[in-house]
Amino acid sequence: MKALCIHAGPQALRHIGRHGLAPSDVAVIPAAAGGPKGLILGPLDRFVFGEWLAQSAQPVDLVGASIGAWRMATACLDNSLPAFERLEHDYIHQEYELPPGARRPTADAVSAQFGQNLQAFFGGRVDTVLGHARYRLHIIAARGRHLLAREHRWATPLGYLGAFASNALHRRALALWLDRVVFSTAAPGALPFDVRDFRTHQVALTAQNFMPALQASCSIPFVLRAVHDIAGAPRGAYWDGGITDYHLHLRYQAPIAIENIADTALPAGAAGQNGLESAPGIVLYPHFQHRVVPGWLDKGLPWRHRATPALDRMVLLSPHPDWVRSLPGGKLPDRTDFTRYGTDTAARARAWSTAAAAAQQLADEWAQWLRRPDPARVQPL
Repeated sequence: MKALCIHAGPQALRHIGRHGLAPSDVAVIPAAAGGPKGLILGPLDRFVFGEWLAQSAQPVDLVGASIGAWRMATACLDNSLPAFERLEHDYIHQEYELPPGARRPTADAVSAQFGQNLQAFFGGRVDTVLGHARYRLHIIAARGRHLLAREHRWATPLGYLGAFASNALHRRALALWLDRVVFSTAAPGALPFDVRDFRTHQVALTAQNFMPALQASCSIPFVLRAVHDIAGAPRGAYWDGGITDYHLHLRYQAPIAIENIADTALPAGAAGQNGLESAPGIVLYPHFQHRVVPGWLDKGLPWRHRATPALDRMVLLSPHPDWVRSLPGGKLPDRTDFTRYGTDTAARARAWSTAAAAAQQLADEWAQWLRRPDPARVQPL
């Protein structure tokens, strides 16, 4: 059974048909939110960053939200192979003490332990991440506005109810409730995607704000506490970057200059006018599905799951649905497993370890395809 599906946008398809794919072609690597689903991408991460990209020398922009941000920060460590292995092990074996009679831990407990885990993983190595010679790291978080400006027992649920309703009407209306904030090691205005689709702040990623920015990017509402008032960033409550940019369906392009906030959406058909078609580089996207969903609140809105011209230069790697059905439970690891397995953390760890080990087939098939690129195996996005 084949495990790997390869999809590509029109420009990427033409490039593959003419030239195949070389590591020097890659300009951007996104990494999605999705919690435990990202475990199946560990072998691909180790191959791409540990072997394949090492054969080239060009700068690469790494864009991540939530667990994807942790993955991309890991790629910026020296000798990233053992770091990726440790990330996989630590994520699989995470364990939270449950209050008596509770089915899940409190948000306070999860946030406290998550912060400790970040410190244990990156402590003493933040400068290495920030100063990587090739990789520019971009961590996405969502900053609350109005009722979501501060976390509150009653205001926060009401605010997210408003965000859900507004987003259902139009994705841009989500900006009434949330901003996109990009903590970045790139120069001001040098983000690798157009930000005029959504109100966006670019903030310098520094040693002072790295830990809170990464924790904020992973802070799922009601599962973890929001992170407030991050150094160097606008005041407010910061939550999981996947809320605004679940699968990072962004207009990838050459960097453009921006001020703090972008309020104007691009007109239809304007991608080429803004450098998307002329900008160099392939967007290589190891992902856990072939649909690129814009925001977390769009999961139940299938008409927003379609590919757009923003993805024209993307090569997306994802597991075949039949292969997914061969995994424990017939599915990818996900957050429902915490409830499904309850206090039997050993059983959950076994299921997740089995899925992560099986995912080596994804990396092996991608390496094989790169040795002899076959355009016929690449499907349109």
